[in-house]
Amino acid sequence: MISSRIFNVSRKLLTSRFSAVYVRTNMNEGTEKVVSSASVSATIDKMAGASVAAKVSAAESDSANGSAESNTSYRVAAAVLATCGVVGSGMYATSKKSSPNVAATGTAGTSRSFTAHAEAEEKAVEKDPYANTKLYPPIQPLEVRKIQVSPLHTISYSIYGNPDAKKNVLFVHGGPGGGTNPAMARYFDPKIYRIILVDQRGCGDSTPFAELRDNTTWDSVRDFEKIRQELKIEKWQVFGGSWGSTLALAYAQEHPNRVTELVLRGIFLLRDAEIQWFYQSGASFLFPEDWALYEAAIPENERDDYIKAYGRRLRGELGEEEKLKAAKAWSIWEGRTSKLVQEPWDAVKDKFGDPKFALPFARIENHYFTHKGFFPRDGFLLEPKQINKIKHIPTVIVQGRYDVVCPIRSAYDLKQVFPEATLHVTMAGHSSFETETIAKLVEATDAFGKQ
Repeated sequence: MISSRIFNVSRKLLTSRFSAVYVRTNMNEGTEKVVSSASVSATIDKMAGASVAAKVSAAESDSANGSAESNTSYRVAAAVLATCGVVGSGMYATSKKSSPNVAATGTAGTSRSFTAHAEAEEKAVEKDPYANTKLYPPIQPLEVRKIQVSPLHTISYSIYGNPDAKKNVLFVHGGPGGGTNPAMARYFDPKIYRIILVDQRGCGDSTPFAELRDNTTWDSVRDFEKIRQELKIEKWQVFGGSWGSTLALAYAQEHPNRVTELVLRGIFLLRDAEIQWFYQSGASFLFPEDWALYEAAIPENERDDYIKAYGRRLRGELGEEEKLKAAKAWSIWEGRTSKLVQEPWDAVKDKFGDPKFALPFARIENHYFTHKGFFPRDGFLLEPKQINKIKHIPTVIVQGRYDVVCPIRSAYDLKQVFPEATLHVTMAGHSSFETETIAKLVEATDAFGKQ
C-alpha cells in the first residue's frame, strides 16, 4: 500500500506548485507532452486505495482507450506513485518551473529526490503555517521606533519592506489591545511598500502595559498623525481589520486627505447591537461549550450585563486574581470563535490565555466597549456626513461570510451607505489569516500597489 502521508503530500505538491506538468514519455527519443496537474491529480485519486502495482496496471489498461491527455495523465500519475516505492518503466515527470531535481521518475535516485522534496514541503508548512497561502514570505523589520505621544504613553511601531518605497501603508491592528506581530507585514509586497505596524496605546510593545488612562479612539487617531508626520509621509494606504476597520474608518473620516486607499476586513462599527451579539447573547448559540467558559467567570447574579461585570474585574476592582481570571476567559472566548474551523484548544489557550496578551486585550477591549468606542452616537461611522468624507477614497472590504465575531451585517450596512466600495465575501470566519480572506486582502494590496 502507498504511504498515505507521502501520497497526499506528493499530490498536493504537484497540484499546488505546478499548473502544468512537463512530461517526457520516451527517455531515448525525448518525446514531450504537456498535461495539466489537475488531470494528473484526478488520476492519482483513481489510483489510490489499493496496491500501487494493481492500480498502475489498471490505469495503464484503462488509458489504452482514453484521450492523449488521459493517457499522459495516467503515465505521469504512475510516475508519481513510483516515488512512493514502486519502480516504473522509464517514464518521468517534471515541471519547467521547477529545478531539475524536482522530478517523479521510475529510477530509485530521482524517486527519492521527489519524495524528499515532498517531505521538505510538508516540513516547510509546519514551520510556516502560511506557506501555502498568498501571503508574502516572512520578513524582519527594518527598524523599530518609539514615539512619546503624551506625558503617559509611548507608542512602539515597526517599519518593514522597502525604505525607499513610494507606497506607504499603515497597518491598524484589531482588538483594541491586540498589538502587532511580524506576520501582519506579509499582506504587502515588500518591494513596493514601506509597511508601518503600530502597537496602539497600552498593548504590544507600547507602554504603559495595559493602561486605560488617556486611551481612546481619538487618541489613537492623533497618534497615527504624529507617526505620519515623523516619517514625513504625505499620504498612505490604511489597512485594518475588526477593530482595525473601526479605527481605520475613524482615522480616514478625520483625515480624508491623508488616505490613498482603504483596505478593510471583518467590519466592526462598534454599535450596541454588535456588542450585544458577541458579548451578551447571539454568538453564544453557535459556540455553547465555549460560551460556558466565558460565563463561568461571572457569578449568575451579574450575568444580565457581561460588559459591566467583566469591566469591574478587568479594572481590578475585585483584585488581581479576579482580573487575570476574567482577562483569560474574555480573550479565549474570542480566540475560540475567530475561525471558521476552530483551532485546537491548547493552541488558543496558549496564545489568548497568556497574560501578556490577555490582560491588554481584554482590559482595553472592555474599556472601549464600556465607553461605546468614544463615539458621540451609536452608528456614528455610518452617518451620511461621515461617509461623504471618504467616498473619494478607493476602498476594498473583505468579509468572512461566517464571521461570528463581527457578523457580515456590518459590512453589508457599510456597503449600503458606501456603494463606491468594493465588497468581497469569503468562505471564512473572522480571522485575517484564513486562506480565502488572505487571498482577497493580498489581491487588494497588490492592485493598489501598482497604482
